[in-house]
Amino acid sequence: MAEEKEMVSIYIMGKQYRVPYGVTIMKAMEYAGYRFIRGCGCRGGFCGACGTVYRKPGDFRLKVGLACQTVVEDGMHLTQIPFYPANKATYNLEELTPTLATLLRHYPEMTRCLGCNSCTRICPQELQVMDYMAAAQRGDIAKAAHMSFDCLMCGLCASRCPAEIVQYNVALLARRLYGRHVAPRAEHLARRVEEIKAGKFDAEIERLMKMDRLELQKLYDARDIEP
Repeated sequence: MAEEKEMVSIYIMGKQYRVPYGVTIMKAMEYAGYRFIRGCGCRGGFCGACGTVYRKPGDFRLKVGLACQTVVEDGMHLTQIPFYPANKATYNLEELTPTLATLLRHYPEMTRCLGCNSCTRICPQELQVMDYMAAAQRGDIAKAAHMSFDCLMCGLCASRCPAEIVQYNVALLARRLYGRHVAPRAEHLARRVEEIKAGKFDAEIERLMKMDRLELQKLYDARDIEP
């Protein structure tokens, strides 16, 4: 166990715990005895499942971050938000056109953007959220899709937006419109789909299904990995 001088006090849902200095919120919660059933995915800042609200002593501001990335500080009060409640439009992608009108029809609140840049400042991926929203407001579907490509869908941008825009859902619609209606068709993918339908890989799949866990693990470890 770490020495007392290397420990800090944090508050989880109002209860005080002593945890090691320098660990992430996620590791601190596990050290305190919490077992994650949900709100814990990749542990590496890639899935956006561990959104956390916290407040530091002497600071009136509520802060947000990913528990797997944010390091604990002495006196920190925190609570997790494994799902951020935000409006999400439903639509049939096949019936949509890649236009500004489509974006506005499903997310009219995007016109309320104040240009405050709060969404960009809070993004754990350091995406230029306000800029891709500006592209979406101009109807530049391709630019909005490309600029938001690394979005984790964690919802932290929406949590800080004074205009109550759900930026990540607007971006998701832009990427779907781009992928379905704008981006060139991938000919190699179409060929592979036809090969699958023709049964080219059936024997190999059957062989894999008959392997035990150890055999599959060895095969996985020996796979070709791009540098």
